[in-house]
Amino acid sequence: MDKLVELGLALIPFTLTIVFVLLCLGASHKLLLGDKSLAQEAKLPRNLILLLLYIIGVIAIAIALPVTASTRNQVISLIGILLSGVIAFSSTTIVANVMAGIVMRFTKPFRTGDFIRVDSFFGRVTEKGLFDTEIQTEQRDLIALSNSFLMSHPLQVVRSSGTIISASLSLGYDVHHSSVEPLLINAAQNSGLEGPYVEILELGDFAITYRVSGLLTEVKSMISSRSKLYTNILDCLHEDKIEIVSPNFMNQRKLPDDVAVLPVRSKAKKKPLEGEVIPEEAIPEDLIFDKADEAEAKERTEQELLNQLAQVDAELKVAEGEAKVLKQNEMAAIQEAIKQLQAAVNVDEKQG
Repeated sequence: MDKLVELGLALIPFTLTIVFVLLCLGASHKLLLGDKSLAQEAKLPRNLILLLLYIIGVIAIAIALPVTASTRNQVISLIGILLSGVIAFSSTTIVANVMAGIVMRFTKPFRTGDFIRVDSFFGRVTEKGLFDTEIQTEQRDLIALSNSFLMSHPLQVVRSSGTIISASLSLGYDVHHSSVEPLLINAAQNSGLEGPYVEILELGDFAITYRVSGLLTEVKSMISSRSKLYTNILDCLHEDKIEIVSPNFMNQRKLPDDVAVLPVRSKAKKKPLEGEVIPEEAIPEDLIFDKADEAEAKERTEQELLNQLAQVDAELKVAEGEAKVLKQNEMAAIQEAIKQLQAAVNVDEKQG
């Protein structure tokens, strides 16, 4: 009987520890992950905190075991070995992706909506997750790139302030470079590029290779602007009777020397009648990068709401009377807007 009483008294701290740990973990679950409208990026630090609490809870239960000190130390050592084994024998790819995702949260090499190029992949960032980063390509497809892949390969990020758009072409030696350069500069200016310049890249056996470049400040139209640059180059050179063709091509077609290879310009479009509304030309990027645009807009809106919330919270601390009530209502409205925005983001993630 005495032994049973002694055993019961020894189990009381152990039982209380288990109950306390379970209550703390349950409360942590509700506090950290109870809000279903949280976006994936917001859940990442909360999941990491919860994982740490689980480990601490297991260690606390091991410490409270009603055994001798040496046995308790052996149990704690066993837990450490098990954790090490899980990390060692689990997929190294998963661990690498998680670590790479955490590193990129701190370094922030790119933002949602940025154009990035990694290896042979190019597109706009639509989502940044714990294990991978999703981009939308020029074909409007979605590609998930693992975070470890992004960390182990050179990452090219198009600056939001502008990027250089270039086009290369080869012209024969019979055309003087002083005649070509002004035409290429004009083509770049007609394409909306700033500070255009021309370089001679190569003096080949049969042709000279030129490259015209300029700064594009509206990076979202990068694809259509490059196509527009090519079009304007063709127009400027052809209008000046300069043919874009190599001597080999001319010889193979056996054209006379006095015949230039120039396309026939189509008939000009009719001028609009008075009062007629001409629809705006569609921009390909609006269709190609629709998800990236939406993700970028939602992230920007959420950041603006968070900034407003912080400002209202600071004003609320010094407000009094009726002004305080107004600030409280304003804060509640902003919090509701943030909650609805995060819920919309979660719906979009589920729909893909």
